[in-house]
Amino acid sequence: MIFRQLYEPLSSTYTYLLGCEETGLAILIDPVISAMERDLMEVKRLGLSLACTVDTHIHADHITAARELKKTVGSKIAMPAYDRLPCADIRIEEGTPLQIGSIVLQPLHTPGHTAGHFAYLFDDRIFTGDALLIEACGRTDFQNGDADALYKSVQEKLFTLPDDVLVYPAHDYKGRRVSSIAQEKERNPRLGGGKTLEEFREIMANLKLPYPTFIDYAVPGNRQCGVCPPDLPDQLATYCHQMTSSLQG
Repeated sequence: MIFRQLYEPLSSTYTYLLGCEETGLAILIDPVISAMERDLMEVKRLGLSLACTVDTHIHADHITAARELKKTVGSKIAMPAYDRLPCADIRIEEGTPLQIGSIVLQPLHTPGHTAGHFAYLFDDRIFTGDALLIEACGRTDFQNGDADALYKSVQEKLFTLPDDVLVYPAHDYKGRRVSSIAQEKERNPRLGGGKTLEEFREIMANLKLPYPTFIDYAVPGNRQCGVCPPDLPDQLATYCHQMTSSLQG
């Protein structure tokens, strides 16, 4: 299996490239439109063909590259079935694996950050989207977010995985790349260390986070599988421009 962790600095988003060495087919998890050319160059450099893009949820901080990648290379768009997006070619549901070549993703419905949020388990690692971050978690105050639901998703699904499963989140804002289920169960200040539901509710209710900069454009654009709005203000234009360089892991 070929694996790459790619980083988009504007939204601090990790995109994950999985490649099947037997078939030459590849999957991109949470691709970002502004980093699309970088991702395609990496797919080509590795001698792969992009078969499918997979999003963990409808993002509020960037535009997914799913639609543009389909237009460019013909890759299929996989999105959570919960969100009922007409643009999706594959509708992800828990209990139905997504297989591309030898790569088999096991979808886990992990609502709370958004109602339709999914994590994807693959062998010794899980791609947790915004449900579980490194020593943090996604916010629960928009897009039908629900602190109780997120607590249940993490405690009853993610934290019941084996301790040595690697945690690959959709974002990190401190340069960290990977964690583990054991580490998050012990050290996550919001959800680990035996935090009760009541403690988690209080933590999330008192985050006092600012209104997301790009949400009013990102959510409707992502409900179309990645459409940049025509009325994007100049100060937000970089969210849709193609990048010439990016940090890469």
